[in-house]
Amino acid sequence: MDRYTVTGMSCAACAARVEKAVSGVPGVESCAVSLLTNSMGVTGDASPEAVIKAVEDAGYGARLHGGSRQEGSGDPEGNREGSGLPGAGDAPPEDPSAEEALLKDTETPVLVRRLAASAVILLLLMYISMGHMMWGWPAPAVFENHVFAGLFEMVLAAAVMLINHKFFVSGFRSLFHGAPNMDTLVALGSSASFLYSLAELFIMAAAQGNGDTETVMKYGMNLYFESAAMIPALITVGKLLEAVSKGRTTDALKDLIRMAPQTAVLLNGDTEEEVPVSRVRPGDRFAVRAGSSIPVDGTVESGDAAVDESALTGESVPVDKEPGDPVSAGTISRSGYLICTASRVGGDTTLSRIIRTVADAQATKAPIARIADKVSAVFVPVVMGLALLTFIGWLVAGQEFGFAIARGISVLVISCPCALGLATPVAIMAGSGVGARNGILYRTAAALEETGRVGIIGLDKTGTVTEGSPRVTDVIPSGGCTEETLVSLAYALEKKSEHPLAKAVNLYAEEHGITAPETEAFRVLPGSGVSGNVLLDGRTVSLAAGNAAFIRKTFPGTALPDETIRSLASAGKTPLLFMLDRAMIGIIAVADTIRDDSKDAVQALDRMGIRVVMLTGDNRFTAEAVAGEAGIRDVVPG
Repeated sequence: MDRYTVTGMSCAACAARVEKAVSGVPGVESCAVSLLTNSMGVTGDASPEAVIKAVEDAGYGARLHGGSRQEGSGDPEGNREGSGLPGAGDAPPEDPSAEEALLKDTETPVLVRRLAASAVILLLLMYISMGHMMWGWPAPAVFENHVFAGLFEMVLAAAVMLINHKFFVSGFRSLFHGAPNMDTLVALGSSASFLYSLAELFIMAAAQGNGDTETVMKYGMNLYFESAAMIPALITVGKLLEAVSKGRTTDALKDLIRMAPQTAVLLNGDTEEEVPVSRVRPGDRFAVRAGSSIPVDGTVESGDAAVDESALTGESVPVDKEPGDPVSAGTISRSGYLICTASRVGGDTTLSRIIRTVADAQATKAPIARIADKVSAVFVPVVMGLALLTFIGWLVAGQEFGFAIARGISVLVISCPCALGLATPVAIMAGSGVGARNGILYRTAAALEETGRVGIIGLDKTGTVTEGSPRVTDVIPSGGCTEETLVSLAYALEKKSEHPLAKAVNLYAEEHGITAPETEAFRVLPGSGVSGNVLLDGRTVSLAAGNAAFIRKTFPGTALPDETIRSLASAGKTPLLFMLDRAMIGIIAVADTIRDDSKDAVQALDRMGIRVVMLTGDNRFTAEAVAGEAGIRDVVPG
């Protein structure tokens, strides 16, 4: 799918016109326009130049996402340099920072300034036209001259209309293109009020010149300059609320984009150079230190580290990486030092593909939204026709011209917000935004609509059913060691480690007020282990900790409590074994504990008739243990 940014749209009728124009381009298989994100998704083999030309011919602007505006049919030689198309120049396929720039809310600040300026002028206008003229509120003596007061109101109304000139530019441009939109209703309503009042003002001026005070007074009470200003000002309030809503619905996508690292440490021999991530190419060697984000997808060349991949996989327990293992952009190295070779960069990384998938979902439409678009396409012409009929009807009924035109303008103005065209996409985008902020991503808007008819729901284990962060669940001392001593020595060793499992041990010790001696010669050992020396009872002893595989490899011949280890693993726990001078002193088990509300949530889904299935990359023992505790009957382990 190619994604475009469309400019100049103001309502559902605009989106429908753009969609119809692009759908008629040869080679376009499908087209979906999102008014809320000002974006368009196009599938097919039509050239970007042809798509953009169709949008421009419809009276709007367009540019390929991430690129500059395309004019005409492009370079006849096929040179893409500077064209803004993917692959142009030396730029990577897609830069996440460009995606975030596209989503930046530049509309709201402009609307706030427009509304503030309009409100100040409108209040002054209302004071004179309503407060002074109708209710006798105090004003300078010059305003007793009704022609002067009318001129003053005209200038203020014109100022408000000028501040909100975009309504009139968009409205009349769309009208001249034969596709009136919501702005057309605003422009017609406001302009009709202004021109009618202007005509009356000329009559008042002529009457005053002839000394006809009665005519001046009569027409002076029928000016509609305040209506001409009030219409665009009130619609600006609605546009501002809409812009705020649009900004909130893209917050989840912005959070994903911000995960993308901005710099990378490239290796040139033994020299390290920090460069923008856009300069990394496949085959380049880069370094990753503890606490740093991995800039692009690649393969570990040397070193070992525990990498937090929870942002991509949801699994809270870091994955140990060693030479030959793959790494992904946006994940974080929690310990160790890696040298990697880049394999996928720019828009080809796993993170960029996730971002693109979520962004593409925002350019799709639910079936119900397409129905609303069809109605919106004829809504504006119908409203204009009804306004004209209202005007003519009142004239035929014997009412004065001013009375009739005021009623016709009312029909135009009241219909302006077009709830049918806006409410459906706003609801869909708001639902997608709320879901994303709670960790639920919809691939398409149609999927969101189908959610109401769901019969089976799949839940990820880590971070959904469970808390998403490891905690100590069991402390099992052995070899004559007490529980407090085991935790103290474990704390002494693990407090210098950056591994999340070590942090779970540290948190447990701190919560129980257990102190620890200082550790010297601390080392992180290959194979998920750590070691160090501590002063215990006046003598220096060596400590080591790690999983069962590490202990067997580092301390061959050590008798391990295999039954206990298997029992803990089958319950979904990770056993950490601790050694003191090559003798085992105990096991501390760590697990991602179940959330307090998981069981209630599963029961609620059961009552709704929805079958709950837990999906996880963990082994069957761990998966079934967690599922049993949460009340989930169906499990699909990795």
